[in-house]
Parts: sequence; structure tokens; C-alpha cells
Amino acid sequence: MKRSLKWAFFGLLAAVLAVVLGTLLPRPLLPASAAAMGAGGTRILVLSGPIHTDIAVPLTKETRVRFGFIEPAGVPIAHPQAQWLIFGWGGRSFYLETPTWSELKAMPVFKALTLDRSVMHVDVAGRIAEPQASVAGFELDAAGYERLLAFIADGFTRDGGAVVPIDGYSYNGNDRFFEAEGSFNALFGCNTWTARALREAGLRTGLWNPVPPSLGLSLRIHN
Repeated sequence: MKRSLKWAFFGLLAAVLAVVLGTLLPRPLLPASAAAMGAGGTRILVLSGPIHTDIAVPLTKETRVRFGFIEPAGVPIAHPQAQWLIFGWGGRSFYLETPTWSELKAMPVFKALTLDRSVMHVDVAGRIAEPQASVAGFELDAAGYERLLAFIADGFTRDGGAVVPIDGYSYNGNDRFFEAEGSFNALFGCNTWTARALREAGLRTGLWNPVPPSLGLSLRIHN
């Protein structure tokens, strides 16, 4: 029993140390040019929940055209009150089968901790109040914003050039799920995907950010 407790303690200590170092060590090591973040750029938002992060981009004529392929699936990007288009990448089983914590099941948790296919969740929102603890805003230059949009668009799986919506799953009626590229694991999951997207945009994150508090703190430290 003592040996088991000792190894459990060392395992927990190693995990905490990995998260701390993953937050404090920047990626990339050197900052991008000052132009990557500045006045006159396009403002994006990082939305944080207890275990998941999303990226929100402004719904403009450009983004409505660029992501017009999601509208036939039922995402109301043309709605006059829609101001933000929200993207989140995650594990298929956990994302689809756990809309609320009360619906948590063993199999989605098991797949999230091992290996699962991925999905892209797309939603729209009206005005998002700032500042608030769960919302962080960043100004991107034109090149960084373009790279971000390209990274997100490339995350959708395509069949014959068309994205693949997943029928029968929605959290609020305005959102939809789509098949996505890549495999999901809790250690390299939704928050590390968000971090990758932000790095494509020219921001710096921590070396490894598996949870929202780690990602949020690293963004505050390194940008």
C-alpha cells in the first residue's frame, strides 16, 4: 500500500510539473513580430469552459462566404443577430454524447483518455460581453487572421470536396457537428488544438496546454 501511494504521489507530482512547465515555457520560443498583434487588426475571442476552449471569429461578409459550406447543415450564419462564428474541435464520443455533465457516461470518458476520432463543433453567437473571466480577446494582423481561418477550414474532413455533417446531434438547435481531421486524446485534445490554431495566427502559447486554465495563463504571460 505504501509503495502504491508513493508511486501515485510521484505520478501526480510529475503531472503537475508537466502542466506548470507546459504553461511557463513558450511556444514558439521567440515572439512573433509586433505587427502580429496590434491596433487595427481583426479581433478574435478564446472562449473557455471548465475543460474545453473554443475560438470565435467575427461573422462578416468574408467569413460568411468562406464558411458558407456549414450553412446547408443548419448553422444560421446569415441570421442578422449573429455576430460571432464559434469553432471547437474535440473527441467524437465525448463531444457528441455528453451535452451536459449529468449525461456523462463511462465509454466516452474511456475513449477520451485513450484514442478517439475527432469532430468539429460549429455554433453562432450574438454579442459576447467583454471583459469576463471566460473570454479573452486578441487582435490579429491580416496575415495571422488568414492563417487562422485556413487552419480552421482545413480541420474539416471532406468527402469529394464537401464537408461531412453529423446528423442528429446539436446542443442548442443552432449548432452542428462535422467530421474532423485528426485523432483525439485527452493529453493532446481540444485545448492543444486551440493552442495550435492560435500559434498559426501568430500568438504564443505554452509548450503544452491540455486544460483551459493552462492555456489562458500562457496566453496572458507570453502575449
